[in-house]
Amino acid sequence: MAKTTKKCCDSAPVQLKDDPTAEDFAKLAWAIAHPARVQIVRFLIGREACMCGEIVNQLPLAQSTVSQHLKILKESGLIQGEVDGPKVCYCVNTERLKHFKALVAEL
Repeated sequence: MAKTTKKCCDSAPVQLKDDPTAEDFAKLAWAIAHPARVQIVRFLIGREACMCGEIVNQLPLAQSTVSQHLKILKESGLIQGEVDGPKVCYCVNTERLKHFKALVAEL
């Protein structure tokens, strides 16, 4: 007699539980969901600070495009920016990055 295997779609419906971290997780995942933003975060990791011009020089993108990516990363909290005269100094928010890594690990 042949064995039947249960398919994933044969199981009973599952009720999703309330997840208070889902919205924050989605915001962080969206913020990092672009190759340029991944590169920016990787570039900033391990650096004390970085001027916007240095970031622009690392990417084959227009300054305005890099600025938009920095804005998205800053809004998510993954990076922080501080005005230093005519420049903005950026760094990784290590606590927020740790939080994001923990959310991914729990996935």
